[in-house]
Amino acid sequence: MLSSAEIFDGVEAVLFDLDGTLIDSAPDMGDAANQMRTDRNIPSLPLSDYRCLVGAGARGMIEIAFGLTPDSVDFEALKAEFFANYEARLTSSSVAFSGVSELVSRLQQAGLSWGVVTNKSQRFTLPLTQALPLFAYAGSIVSGDTTAHAKPHPAPLLLAASQLGFKPEKCVYVGDDERDIVAGKAAGMRTVTAAYGYLGAGVDHLTWNADAIIHSPLELAVLLNLPEMA
Repeated sequence: MLSSAEIFDGVEAVLFDLDGTLIDSAPDMGDAANQMRTDRNIPSLPLSDYRCLVGAGARGMIEIAFGLTPDSVDFEALKAEFFANYEARLTSSSVAFSGVSELVSRLQQAGLSWGVVTNKSQRFTLPLTQALPLFAYAGSIVSGDTTAHAKPHPAPLLLAASQLGFKPEKCVYVGDDERDIVAGKAAGMRTVTAAYGYLGAGVDHLTWNADAIIHSPLELAVLLNLPEMA
């Protein structure tokens, strides 16, 4: 069996999922859903109720807030309402996870390119990443509607690799959802599970069979053997 050093040898670019991997957007997502409840004179729920399903976007938030699924007749109207609420507070409380800024700096110092591949639509991805200084040096930002397919299809990852100028086999994809690992493998990239992220409800991330699992962003720096900050 290959060691981590062998698995990640020759990596030249790193691609990341956004929510739950680079940034903690749970407070803004949860607040958007809670506003829907309070607007109906229903008490707010604690953020901990929402956190595990933040990666599922509007579907997950509406499921927690109202117990409804996409096959409900009210779902589309609720989704539009959620999107409006979220757009109004897009960067109110969302911040990079601890260690992410240092990780990005060490990637850049080591001469590695990096970018973002998310299933979040451009409507939210672009203003969010433009508002946070962290993303000023991202070489590629691919949203869920940038290509004809979203993850777990490999198309968004392949586009990002192309934009960075690297073959997929020279890239690593890091994410906190099974679809991230499926997409990364399908694209021919090495894969890393961000176990500090949202993961999903009742999910065993060990079954995703990523090439590695990290429990904090800076563990990726160890996997990639990045030098300490100068």
